[in-house]
Amino acid sequence: MSLLDSVTDFAGSVTASQVAGGVATLSAISFIRWYVYNLKFSAIPTVGYSEPLLSWISAIQFITDARDMVHEGYVKYKPGVFKVANIDGWAVIAAGAQYIDEVRKAPDEVLSFVAATEQRQQIKYTLGPGVGTGYHVSVAKTQLTRSLVVLFDDIRDETIAAFRDLIPTKDDGQWVKVRTQPMLQNVICRVSNRLFVGLPLCRNEEWIKLNIEFTLHAVIGAQILRLFPEFLKPIAGKLFTKVPSSHRKGFALMKPLIEERQRMMTTYGDKWEDRPNDFLQWLMDHEDGQKQLPQDYCRRLMSTNFAAIHTSSLNMTQALYHLASHTEWQKELREEVEEIVRANGWSKASMGKMRKIDSFLREQQRYAGLGVLAMSRYALQPFTFSNGIHVPKGTFIACAQYDTHHDEENYANPDIFDPWRFSSMRDEDGEGTKHQLVATSTEFINFGHGRHACPGRFFAANELKCLLAHIVLDYDVAFEDGVDYPPNKCLNGNFVPADIDLKFRRRQH
Repeated sequence: MSLLDSVTDFAGSVTASQVAGGVATLSAISFIRWYVYNLKFSAIPTVGYSEPLLSWISAIQFITDARDMVHEGYVKYKPGVFKVANIDGWAVIAAGAQYIDEVRKAPDEVLSFVAATEQRQQIKYTLGPGVGTGYHVSVAKTQLTRSLVVLFDDIRDETIAAFRDLIPTKDDGQWVKVRTQPMLQNVICRVSNRLFVGLPLCRNEEWIKLNIEFTLHAVIGAQILRLFPEFLKPIAGKLFTKVPSSHRKGFALMKPLIEERQRMMTTYGDKWEDRPNDFLQWLMDHEDGQKQLPQDYCRRLMSTNFAAIHTSSLNMTQALYHLASHTEWQKELREEVEEIVRANGWSKASMGKMRKIDSFLREQQRYAGLGVLAMSRYALQPFTFSNGIHVPKGTFIACAQYDTHHDEENYANPDIFDPWRFSSMRDEDGEGTKHQLVATSTEFINFGHGRHACPGRFFAANELKCLLAHIVLDYDVAFEDGVDYPPNKCLNGNFVPADIDLKFRRRQH
């Protein structure tokens, strides 16, 4: 008898009352499980509904109203913690410096940053298994950061080439319209990959297109996959992500480069005089990297590209919108860049002297940043805050980033974009480094805070500063007539800038 015949015979033997009874039993079990799950959170204050069924309404509302819901909890319960319903369970939010610090100090075996990232980004399905952690993270934290001084010329050279190719202006004083986000994604992919894989692959159009699409698919795929229960995610992952095919395409592009480097390493060993100084080579030289197949380098480089392209392009998009809204800011930034470059040339040290450039970018991240929440953690063990609030194992925890950055106790006039806010703070006695773009604190958590602060933030900061300095020196930037700064949309707690055209005009200098 075939499988189909067996199923047909079984279906014929089942009565309507048995089906109804089965459905009722499953429904009762599901309700009891959800009710018991909710009991564990009953002592935590709630924004929205807390009842087992009604909380689903709040979870759906969070998708579009996360900013308002978290703000309501922040105003009501700060300093303290509260919970909001998400589509995949309760999220417990820490509000106020004391509770942000408690999240920061919690041991990794209790509150895990890695587990939270894997859950929120669905890394196994969107970026590939095994790339959420590993030796490429330590390479980004150590070798990439240490090499910024000697590699700055590459950043600068690729910045010039990328903008020249992607903003087709001429020396005729005419404005040229450019779609902002695709242009910046392309520029940032090129500049980043100049340090990741070097020339000529960093300018290969297939490689650029692949990594940008991989990034966008990962962002969208993570949001879709969170809608599915765990047992369906392997199937949904195959339907809504393109990880295996993307990795195959990426490796096909990288294979000749990797094989050539392996040949040189075998031939010359430590005496290879022209050994490349880039991320790929650091992976290949790493003790753990030497144990891996070549495909592993590709997977880790593409996941590193995801982190670089996604965050930097969103931040730079919003920075350019602010820049276009005030021509006087362009003039002031330009004067700073001209003065420093005239005296010191282009270098990482020069980037460090550009306080207004640094302040402008930090203010953009304070004013909007990437989303409503930051410093995500996943409770691997039960955790109790100092106020007695108990968080069960398996709970997602985060800190209220947007409201922390818009709190009058932390910043004067927090709802106003003040481009020189942080350069003024740095000019005060004792404030020389505290308010740099890369600095973190309980009042500024865009990069996280503590031992899990973004390991690539030093590279990202230098890249963004170089891009912004180049733009204000070489271009005038403006909105189209009748257009002003477009507000961000908020999707499931993530800020999504509007994708509009900006006008660029080449400056004569």
